[in-house]
Amino acid sequence: MKRFQSLFTVPSTLVLLALPSWGQGSEEPLLLEDPNQPLLSTMTVIGSKDEVVALEGSGYFVDSEEIRARPDGNVNRILSRVPGVYVREEDGYGNFPNISLRGADGTRSEKATIMEDGILSAPATYSAPGAYYSPRAGRMSGIEVLKGSSQVKYGPHTTGGVINYLSTPIPDESRVYGRYTFGTDNTHLGHFYHGNTVDTDAGRFGYLFEIFAQSTDGFRGIQPGTGYGGSDETGFTLMEPMVKLSWEPNTAVRQRFEFKYGYTDFDADESYTGLSESDVRRHPDWRYAATRFDNMKTEHHRTYLKYVIEPTDQVRLEASAYYNEFSRNWYKLDGATGDTFGNVRSALLDPAGLAFLQGRGAGTGRVRANSRDYKLYGIQLAGDYEFSTGSVEHQLHFGGRIHQDEIRRYQRDDQFVQDDTGQVVDFIRGEEGSGGNRAQETTAIALWLQDTISLGAFSITPGIRYETIDQRYVDYASDSSHTRTGGESETLDYFVPGVSFQWDLSESDQLFGGVFRGISVPGPRSVVRSGVDLEESIGYELGYRTDRDNGLFGEFVWFYTDFDNLIGTDAGFGQNNAETNAGEAKVWGFEGALRYDPLMASGSDWSLPLYLSATWTSAEFASDLAAGGGDDIYAGARDGSEIPYIPEWQLAAGIGLETERWGLQLDVTYQSETFGTGLNLDEPRDHARQGKIDDLLLVDLSASYQLNDQWKLIGGVTNLTDEREVISRLARGPRTNQGRAFWIGAEVDY
Repeated sequence: MKRFQSLFTVPSTLVLLALPSWGQGSEEPLLLEDPNQPLLSTMTVIGSKDEVVALEGSGYFVDSEEIRARPDGNVNRILSRVPGVYVREEDGYGNFPNISLRGADGTRSEKATIMEDGILSAPATYSAPGAYYSPRAGRMSGIEVLKGSSQVKYGPHTTGGVINYLSTPIPDESRVYGRYTFGTDNTHLGHFYHGNTVDTDAGRFGYLFEIFAQSTDGFRGIQPGTGYGGSDETGFTLMEPMVKLSWEPNTAVRQRFEFKYGYTDFDADESYTGLSESDVRRHPDWRYAATRFDNMKTEHHRTYLKYVIEPTDQVRLEASAYYNEFSRNWYKLDGATGDTFGNVRSALLDPAGLAFLQGRGAGTGRVRANSRDYKLYGIQLAGDYEFSTGSVEHQLHFGGRIHQDEIRRYQRDDQFVQDDTGQVVDFIRGEEGSGGNRAQETTAIALWLQDTISLGAFSITPGIRYETIDQRYVDYASDSSHTRTGGESETLDYFVPGVSFQWDLSESDQLFGGVFRGISVPGPRSVVRSGVDLEESIGYELGYRTDRDNGLFGEFVWFYTDFDNLIGTDAGFGQNNAETNAGEAKVWGFEGALRYDPLMASGSDWSLPLYLSATWTSAEFASDLAAGGGDDIYAGARDGSEIPYIPEWQLAAGIGLETERWGLQLDVTYQSETFGTGLNLDEPRDHARQGKIDDLLLVDLSASYQLNDQWKLIGGVTNLTDEREVISRLARGPRTNQGRAFWIGAEVDY
């Protein structure tokens, strides 16, 4: 059976919990008394690297080895080898990933459906998806990336695709795993877990206890100003414990209960503000004195309870109930005013504004406490049913979800006044609520149905998704009175159809493709108050895949996405802080991926794993527009302008040399240059977001040595050639990637 995620209504004999995604059951149900019976797993989108060949669309499975190859767990670098995935770095560590799938806006990964273990993971997926939270890639056992023709099962953002993070599973036998690395800038990373599954008269009980921790001093330094001595506190600390419990009752019918609770505590001295054009080239690791107050704190609780049952060998059902709670406060420089400048973006291009930011000139700074609370909860059900009609085989996938999420914004604006000598002469604490006081809430019901119809070597999968979304917002006075000043509600309904196919040319070669409708949902306030329409698209893909016995795997895909009512994001970057429809766009291109080990078939004790991935993309606006979204990156675009932050070329290649005792790995990634805004300027003119984003070639080298069956030494160098280029002009001004960094550590697994 294929993997999937979502909900539907089950018989009254089933307790309605909720659920995400899962995989094929055994051919024949086994009694749990059988000690050799495999554990009943919960659903996944793809399942494993080997199961990519079963997809009727383009997909990629990032396994644990690829994740652990990154010493910092940076999801941007991990996904840089996945064709059709574009990433924009922001802080240099991947704490705030900006992931685009096939040309959709990547800001805060808003236009992709992000899940963890098949559960929606953005703190408010419908009401405010750009919430500065992403599952931490470094603690995962896998990452599933599904693009193209299989989106009806996953939503609400169906234009580009879905990314499903897989947390550490409960092992079926006692296992202890530990990993610790230390590196440049006093960077520490630790990942430890212990789990087991034990047989009792009542069934199988499993448990997993895990902790993931990371900290660094940061590679940037705040420069001194007049009356301010500077600081090297630009790093972060992260702590993420998790517990999982499971029970498979000792019954004839296979069934499983699984509970997970995870927690995140994150504290980062990070800023929105970049550097001037000259400073970013000469001093890429600088930060300005005006950003010394900047700090982000977040706290996240996530939990689910899943129930899986296989009542027959043709039917599999899974239900899940989930609840997530997320709070964050990013206290950061949000405004700058003076005689000749009016905001941070323009101050970076103005001599007087730059002097203010550097702590040696006059001006007034606004520091905003972006304090927001989010909740997300729901129930989710999904099922697979296999049956035949004559010689035609069917795999019916069905599901539904009842979901609610909300955001409560209660922000504060503080001000500091700086004189012409750079001295801070006054600091004024604002009233709570002065920086924004409002709430948004969404209730969504999603239903989907998909049937894989197989006749010999050919299969076709039509499907349809339906969602009805009730959106509400309330505005309050910009003070602590909580006086209501406005608010309305509105309901959206839409269908998302799609069809895909797969044709097995031989045991190792396939053709696949499909056509599907894409949707991205704007936030409640944008819809109800500003009249922003759904972002719609029609996506097409056609691909060829080969998986040969000699270890050669290849996938080559042509894709085309026709966008209508493109939405400019409201991720907090712009002056208006609102979404807008930004016209039409067309994105098309080619993706390719190859994996091969020429020594696999030779019987050698050595291995030489090779991989290559490439994406060529044409991403252009198809209509004129005078303004972009809230982040203003679409502003000034014309018919034929390039879409910002979508590079024409993206390449990744690697070669390894491994023996039973030791291994070496060399990885190279490349992104071609792109533009920072839809105006497509080579140099900034009006503000610091305009201008080019540099092309970037990065080289990483790593090594390992196996001491014995349990212990391994690991180490390496990232950005071996110390390339420093402008990687982003968001949020407020250009910034560069991290420089050369060394790391060393150890891994234990027994």
